[in-house]
Amino acid sequence: MSRLIVISNRVSAPSAQGGAQGGLAVAFQAALREFKGIWFGWSGERTDEFTGNINFQRNEGVTTATVDLEEQDIDEYYNGYANRTLWPLFHYRIDLAEFERGFADGYQRVNERFADTVRPLIEGDDVIWVQDYHMIPLGQELRQRGCENRMGFFLHIPWPPRRLLSSLPQAAELVATLFAYDVIGFHTEEWLDAFRDYVVNEMGAVLGDDGEIRLGDRTVIAIACPIGIDTKEFVAAAASPTARLTYRRIRDSADGRDLIVGVDRLDYSKGLEERFLGYERFLIDHPEQRKEVFLLQIAPPSRGEVGSYQHIRAQLESLSGRINGAYADIDWVPIRYVNQGFPRPVLAGIYRAARVGLVTPLRDGMNLVAKEYIAAQDPEDPGVLILSRFAGAALQMEEAVLVNPYSAEELSDAIATALAMPKAERLRRWRILMDSVEKEDVLWWRKRFTDVLIGEDEAEAESAEAQ
Repeated sequence: MSRLIVISNRVSAPSAQGGAQGGLAVAFQAALREFKGIWFGWSGERTDEFTGNINFQRNEGVTTATVDLEEQDIDEYYNGYANRTLWPLFHYRIDLAEFERGFADGYQRVNERFADTVRPLIEGDDVIWVQDYHMIPLGQELRQRGCENRMGFFLHIPWPPRRLLSSLPQAAELVATLFAYDVIGFHTEEWLDAFRDYVVNEMGAVLGDDGEIRLGDRTVIAIACPIGIDTKEFVAAAASPTARLTYRRIRDSADGRDLIVGVDRLDYSKGLEERFLGYERFLIDHPEQRKEVFLLQIAPPSRGEVGSYQHIRAQLESLSGRINGAYADIDWVPIRYVNQGFPRPVLAGIYRAARVGLVTPLRDGMNLVAKEYIAAQDPEDPGVLILSRFAGAALQMEEAVLVNPYSAEELSDAIATALAMPKAERLRRWRILMDSVEKEDVLWWRKRFTDVLIGEDEAEAESAEAQ
């Protein structure tokens, strides 16, 4: 293999300052340095006319290649089919999914444009790794343009049940394009099983040995491969001067009260409304705790051009205002609701200051906040993670306090349990959770997938040669 070509909707170029980038970017950047590859995708910028002009940049040993998209492309491909059709459907919210033909046309058009643009960059022995639901048909488009390279695809969100997916117009045609890849990856066995169920029972695919699935003359290997965080980096971030300062600021402002923290992108899949209602139920069930705790919910806005996201923001602002109005006192408010993001060292300091991490999505492919919370804890006095059973991370993090996020009563009980948990039990649970977060980190995830994609022996040889 000469190079690894990573293709994703957005590209995150490394910077000398670091710190603010997520674990996924760290994993790709490490792989691209190792295999001298290219990271290709949308720049996030608009252009009056799509030209296919590529902006190449090289930072910290990583080459990125980005293109601008037209306004119509962004509306139909990104805001439309990706985020108003596939995202809600794959997160089990068929009530929010919008099935418009123009969205599907724009999605296909942009994938064709990506294929036309990136194809000249691909050399004969490159390996291609396509990321996520934005680019499901990209592999097939590259095959149609003569690309015979090894290609893998990884889905970072859930795969829906068969009956739910069947509501998508031309679902089978879209799923069939995945068979252009050689390896398909999912976070969990649940999502993998749902994929198998659909392709076998709706499309007539045949299951073989070792994860192989055959449809017509194409055979793919499908695997479960849970993503992790850059654990070492996050542990270091939690010990940084910025994190220590943030920790002191939080503790000073808490005035002896216990902090419960939630950090989520503002999205209906994150269960924020249900979380606020569960926390309110806790305040009702445990009036003696009302001035002893507070919830800090950090929820940076996202996809503000999509109506359902505008609605959830308005709902949360109304709900947090109502709860604060009903229960606050002159020296205490139950919820601090913040609509902005923070750099990773600041978040690490917040996590460490929190007695309870509240991670309660209604449906999530993985959820890395849960793993970041564990990595940021003080090993001598860790907090407690409350985690939704419907997050992919729950399968790896069984020592968390697992909850049904739809139940306000269960959330209330979980908060009470976490706050009252003895130190010895907190230490026991944290140690088991931390072992998993350390062992199956983002670099483990990347290596596991690429070992299957290019062959373990060849991957080891390439890695040794790079070193």
